[in-house]
Amino acid sequence: MKGIMDWVFPQLLVKSLASLSPGGFSGPPPVDQRADDIDLTTNSEALPLHSGAPCSIESRRESGTDTTTPQQVVEAASQPCNHYVEGRKTDPLARIEDLKIKLFRLLQRFSLSSDNLLVAKVLYRIHIATSIRAEPPDRVRNARAKAIAAAQESSGSPELDFSLRILVLGKTGVGKSATINSLLDERKTITSAFQPATDRIQEISGSLNGVRVTFIDTPGFSPSSTSSVRRNRKIMLSVKRFIRRSPPDIVLFVERLDLINMGSCDFPLLKLMTDVFGNAIWFNTLIVMTHASSSLPEGTGGYPVSYESYVNRCSELMQHYIHEAVLDSKLENPVILVENHPQCVKNTRGDAILPNGQVWRSHFMLLCICSKVLSVASNILRLEKSIDLGAKTKPRVPSLPHLLSSFVKYRSISNPTQDGGHDFYDEILLSDEEGEDEYDQLPPIRILSKSQFSKLSKSHKHDYLDELDYRETLYLKKQLKEECRRRREKQLVGEVSHEEGDESATLPEAVLLPDMVVPLSFDSDCHVHRYRCLVTNEQFIPRPVLDPQGWDHDVGFDGINLETSVEMRKNLHASVSGQMSKDKQNFNIQSECTTAYSDPRGSSYSVGLNVQSAGKDMFYTVHGNTRMKNFKHNVMDCGVSLTSFGKKYYVGGKVEDSVLVGKRWKFLVNAAQMRGAGQVAYGGRFEATVLGTDYPARNDCLSVFLSPLSFEKDTVLSGGVQSEFQAMRGTRVGVNVNLNSLKMGQVGVKISSSEHLEIALIAAFTIFRAVFSKRVGEHSQEELETG
Repeated sequence: MKGIMDWVFPQLLVKSLASLSPGGFSGPPPVDQRADDIDLTTNSEALPLHSGAPCSIESRRESGTDTTTPQQVVEAASQPCNHYVEGRKTDPLARIEDLKIKLFRLLQRFSLSSDNLLVAKVLYRIHIATSIRAEPPDRVRNARAKAIAAAQESSGSPELDFSLRILVLGKTGVGKSATINSLLDERKTITSAFQPATDRIQEISGSLNGVRVTFIDTPGFSPSSTSSVRRNRKIMLSVKRFIRRSPPDIVLFVERLDLINMGSCDFPLLKLMTDVFGNAIWFNTLIVMTHASSSLPEGTGGYPVSYESYVNRCSELMQHYIHEAVLDSKLENPVILVENHPQCVKNTRGDAILPNGQVWRSHFMLLCICSKVLSVASNILRLEKSIDLGAKTKPRVPSLPHLLSSFVKYRSISNPTQDGGHDFYDEILLSDEEGEDEYDQLPPIRILSKSQFSKLSKSHKHDYLDELDYRETLYLKKQLKEECRRRREKQLVGEVSHEEGDESATLPEAVLLPDMVVPLSFDSDCHVHRYRCLVTNEQFIPRPVLDPQGWDHDVGFDGINLETSVEMRKNLHASVSGQMSKDKQNFNIQSECTTAYSDPRGSSYSVGLNVQSAGKDMFYTVHGNTRMKNFKHNVMDCGVSLTSFGKKYYVGGKVEDSVLVGKRWKFLVNAAQMRGAGQVAYGGRFEATVLGTDYPARNDCLSVFLSPLSFEKDTVLSGGVQSEFQAMRGTRVGVNVNLNSLKMGQVGVKISSSEHLEIALIAAFTIFRAVFSKRVGEHSQEELETG
């Protein structure tokens, strides 16, 4: 009964009414008032002539001497004035009164009590909605509508104009057709216990106590699986086209009560229904549970669970899946228990009853009638536009300071062989002429084995390792210089392999990539077919993306990375890179496409497109960049960008200048602006970097930066230090310190070592201390509460 009570309220009191105080109408009407005693008078003013009362009675109301009895009202209603009849068709209050009369006539015709709590709550909701939405307020007592309904039912005039159109949905074999036969009390459709009996959409009509009921029987859905999604979607789309001409009043979703708790109710099917029909289909949906007299499962003590607890558990499970599909937990769908077996227990009048003593056919008709009445009342009072199911999400707006910060730090992809970013890199290498042939002039060295190395003294070990490091540094410098010379020669001579058409050139052979270090897995010990990929002469290079923080015994891959770079013509290159990751709920993609032209005189020009997913939305950024080398040690850079997110656009521009002083000092300064959606943000950055003596063979460096940011009359100044160096042999340390004027900052220290494994104990100590501090805090809190 709880689901029924909670279901009535949102169907009529939608967004505009629910915004009022919930204390006034969130619960049922007062307990000491019956449905016919609720006084709906909210205004002492008389109704207009066309409000629904006959001419003679209305005149007495206006004079304040109305002593009309219900019988006189009925007699006067049989001979209305012409303008009264015409006005009644357009006046919402008169139509609401006619709807109440129909409700009482239906209750009397189906032998249902008007004192039912569900009926009282329906009338209460209609009264509140009418009082708020209609002018003037409703002044009609329910007793008057009940008297008119009784008189019309006894006389049989006018004929009751009320019908039900019901759409029946559900999986195959749950008893949709059998329920239709039971309700109409005759065999209208074919049923089968071993195979699907309904293979097409068909309308089945019948009459129940003078009320025309039309069922739309549909083919059953298949249980959710990858192979059945297409079939289920096809059935749903055909049903959607069928009901487009004449929408149903009620939707029945049928499930078996004896299988729901065993996992038969699957969420993917409900989600697919929501995607095809929309969230609104659940608004007038009743959950029908067949096989309601089946044997109950055993409880924890070995005895069958109680009937009420089992039904409540199954109802909560079904409602939970519907909430997940609609993304709205406020919706409550009433549950109808049905038993179609011919040997079902019956009462003295021959009505089938359930184990809880409920006459399910009467209860079914009561819910359908109330649902139709509330739907019609919503149409009369024009409440449909206020219906809003689903997650209430605010439109996402990107942070303008974040876009500006990303734009300032952005470095576009360009030609890997003629990149302007190599200018400083090449200048440092080519300026070092002192050690040009130093590596070749070194005397040969004998490489010791592990046993021979262990026999050396401590000082000799230290000297031997220093010599190896020194030779390795010289070798790296030599390799980088040779690569730099080849790049310069190719730039000057303009050797482009595809322009020369040298078909005799040998293609590079396929090589096997080294195995990636993956977490332990429960799979086979042979991972060749899963974790290895070949690098061939293909332009596209696919690689798996390793998740560094995955679970143990997991695959360890977070996505796929795809890269390619092609030289379209002389000095014109194109690069494409992208990364995709997907799990059961989310799909993320990041890609960047860039085309760059490099002028042999030192300038480069690039244009590109970046695409990045943000939840269910997408970021699109078009950027252009120009880099000019106006002096030997000075490079200027300017760029523009256009970002699209949703229906908003953001435009940005920046100017940057880099200067290299000597071999070790590098200074960078830039300024940028980003505007969009009526907002403007300004920012800049000044950075000074000291390079190591062995740079770029060893990436030792120290950077100090200062960055101001202005947005909406607020200015934030942030600064920081970044450093990376080799603390000792086999150990590298990275330090990152950030601090801003809002007294917020971050300190990060990263240590990687191949020899000193005891450093890992720092992490264990930190974790132990955090857990211990948490437990001490909880214990102190408990002592304060008990004290």
